[in-house]
Amino acid sequence: MSDAHTPELVIGIDLGTTNSLVARVVDGRPHLVHDGSGAPIFVPSAVSFLEGEQALVGQAAVERAPLAPERTVLSVKRLMGQGLADLSPEVRAQYGPELVEEGRKLVKLRVGERLYTPQEVSARILRELKRRAEEGLGQPVTRAVITVPAWFDDAQRQATRDAGKIAGLEVLRIINEPTAASLAYGLGGKDQDGVIAVYDFGGGTFDLSLLRVQAGTFRVLATCGDTFLGGDDIDRLLVSRAAALLQQQGIDPREPRLKAQLRRAAEAAKIALSSADHTVLRLQDPTRGVRLELELTRADLEALMRPLVERSLELCRRALAQSGLGPADVSEVVMVGGTTRIPYVRQRVGELFGRAPHTQVDPDQVVALGAAIQADILGGGHSDVLLLDVIPLSLGIETYGGAVTKLIMANSAIPAQATEEYTTPKDNVTAIDLHVLQGERELVADCRSLARFKLRIPPMPAGLPKVKVTFLVDADGILRVMAEEERSGAEAHIEVVPVHGLTEDEVDGIMADSIEHALDDVRVHQLIDLRNESATVIRAARRTLENAGDQLTAAQREAIVAAAARLETLCEGQEVGPLKEGLEALNQAAEPLAEVILNRVARETLAGKRLDEIEV
Repeated sequence: MSDAHTPELVIGIDLGTTNSLVARVVDGRPHLVHDGSGAPIFVPSAVSFLEGEQALVGQAAVERAPLAPERTVLSVKRLMGQGLADLSPEVRAQYGPELVEEGRKLVKLRVGERLYTPQEVSARILRELKRRAEEGLGQPVTRAVITVPAWFDDAQRQATRDAGKIAGLEVLRIINEPTAASLAYGLGGKDQDGVIAVYDFGGGTFDLSLLRVQAGTFRVLATCGDTFLGGDDIDRLLVSRAAALLQQQGIDPREPRLKAQLRRAAEAAKIALSSADHTVLRLQDPTRGVRLELELTRADLEALMRPLVERSLELCRRALAQSGLGPADVSEVVMVGGTTRIPYVRQRVGELFGRAPHTQVDPDQVVALGAAIQADILGGGHSDVLLLDVIPLSLGIETYGGAVTKLIMANSAIPAQATEEYTTPKDNVTAIDLHVLQGERELVADCRSLARFKLRIPPMPAGLPKVKVTFLVDADGILRVMAEEERSGAEAHIEVVPVHGLTEDEVDGIMADSIEHALDDVRVHQLIDLRNESATVIRAARRTLENAGDQLTAAQREAIVAAAARLETLCEGQEVGPLKEGLEALNQAAEPLAEVILNRVARETLAGKRLDEIEV
């Protein structure tokens, strides 16, 4: 058992699209963990399957990729928690193994006769990181913090947690990569108040996070990202240019082995142009008669990648708009991810924010170092840093009529919890279908369905059940929904694991749609609420009229019946104003009936009591 003052060993893992790293805190500062040979653990995120259950992981897998592309998986992170519909044809074409869908419509990779989930492939990478860390540290490693892109949704975060479990790791926390980077820089001397923009352009994903720093507290103001924008896409553009030359030579560039060789050559050329003005993309394969030399300049690369960089900058502008900030409000800009080594990226980011971005910490290591700091905090290490992350999109539940009631709003700090109380619109309901949704619009049809589950209750009159629904988002960003009917004690709950992740178009369009359709959405939502309220009032008025209508005059009874009938007709229309007026008219017509009921209750309450027994 460890000493009370000695932090437990918890490692930080950057499970990257291109490379994965392990770090830990030593003497109060984060460092990469070294393996048994004394080298920093920096493992390419690649797995190449041999015959049987054996596989090569890391650099050996990368080297085998051109020889066995159909058995080698690169950039598996892009497949985590995804369905085929979430992947563009260009992304699907990057993978050697065949991508298939099974069961819950999640992608699997066909390698030989076997199907592997992305979690299983990622677990191989995590298991290799764990093995090397144990060799270097000389002790078991069982607990970890793992980073993910800020725009990973619930399914992708759960998939990452599952991969850790398969690898034999207890995942104490899933944290966003930009958040981890902010931790690394926060303990590196940046203790002044202000706003930090974390620009994270990695191999497979892009994220921009805005964080407000005050007295050692980091609060994420907003995040915007794209799970299908990264350095891999730059490689793909270079591959396309080289492939066109091969086709002119009568060579098919789609052949799997040649495609893998092209990808490696393109990446090497991209890296070379980060420090040189000129390079040659070379590819030779004498066995196939392939000899390619494509001269490239830095200007060529910048022209190719300009649209991709502009996509990233547009996401930066969107995050600023969400936070109500301008570029001048940002105190510092932190660069994360290998793609930020490219001078053109640094130049354009500097132009947008009006200041040179910070690159003091190795952009490939900064996420792992931040994860190590979070791991040290969770392991009991002393730290004055407080981190508050946010929910990227609003979470809510479907209500009667197809409307969405938002319980937790976008950019709420996590962990977060919200509770709302509902009832039933009809008599003798025995099961309530709870539909959990994500998005910024007001109607179910315009939001993303996350999950459904049922709460079974005893039959009761409409309006009598008291159903309390609680949304709880934990520190990992995982949503749990609980429902309880208070009168019967019936309970139901679910941990939300959606079928798919968000597609690129959905992510790009959600916020824009919510603004464009805001007025129409509010009007329709208001119409649904008024219809529901009207149905309740009509039902109550008619029921009460049957029980106590004989105490009203004929004119009063006729007024209630007429007002209820008119309101029922108005509920079939699409206008909010007349419906409001009709509801008010029925309420006014029913006032004499309400007085009769109140008088009856008072008489029953006071019956048989002396004056001194009545408390006022």
